Amino acid sequence: MADQTTNQTDNTSNEKEATFISHLIELRDRLLRVVIVMGVITVGLMMFASDLYYYFSLPIQEYLPENTSMIATGVISPILIPFKLALIGALFLSIPYILFQLWSFIAPGLYQKEKKLAVPLIVSSIILFYLGMLFAYLVLFPIIFQYIEFFLPEGVKQTPDIAEYLNFSLKMFFAFGLAFEVPIATIILIAAGITDPDSLAKKRPYVIVGAFVLGMLLTPPDLISQIILAVPMWLLFEAGIVTARIFLKDRIENLRKEKQEYADEEAEAESEEDLDDEFERAIEEEDEINKKDPL
Repeated sequence: MADQTTNQTDNTSNEKEATFISHLIELRDRLLRVVIVMGVITVGLMMFASDLYYYFSLPIQEYLPENTSMIATGVISPILIPFKLALIGALFLSIPYILFQLWSFIAPGLYQKEKKLAVPLIVSSIILFYLGMLFAYLVLFPIIFQYIEFFLPEGVKQTPDIAEYLNFSLKMFFAFGLAFEVPIATIILIAAGITDPDSLAKKRPYVIVGAFVLGMLLTPPDLISQIILAVPMWLLFEAGIVTARIFLKDRIENLRKEKQEYADEEAEAESEEDLDDEFERAIEEEDEINKKDPL
């Protein structure tokens, strides 16, 4: 009997080990596919690296003073920076495929309800991230570069470096891409039962202040850039609340019922404690009366 139990335990541990190894192999294969896809896209973009950087730098070149142009201060910057842009561009273009591979890896372990909620969230998060980057490129950049000339000190000539422009642009793309994910974060918080739309709506003033603080930290030190980032974040927060009210009605209603039941239980417990306290006080008063007048 003991040998049979030992064999069952060994078989269970072997099965777990085999499952773990199979998951590692699957993860390795999916990572390899991601690397191959990124490599192919990178090679394709590198063939047009110079043209790619030209179109990438159009927002600042259109507002440069006459007879000036961008410069390259590094020895190999004219070669390295366009190639770096091609590599980062390949990463951004590969995001849908990367998320698809990630989803294919974790989807078998999810329930059907979780899959129904996760798929639209993943797709919408990709779209919103790209929209944030597009918003920075088409709206933020022209406004910033248009007003730089007004703040340029006397005797200073504007000749931006291509590496500095690339770093600045990537920071803005990342900041606005994350900022446009606010509705997704809002919906996830509500779907997970952490909060509800009414509670989030009450925190609106704090969200607005937080949006302007993030705008101050993530954008250049000018009021226009901060407003351009903070206002969309606030509006996207409101959009997340509205979307959750529409598509998570059942979840919100269940959460309200749970909160109401919890509040009722708390109130009932408090009333019972009050009754116990009154009963104890009555006993103490009766004891005191008996001590004073034993008869």
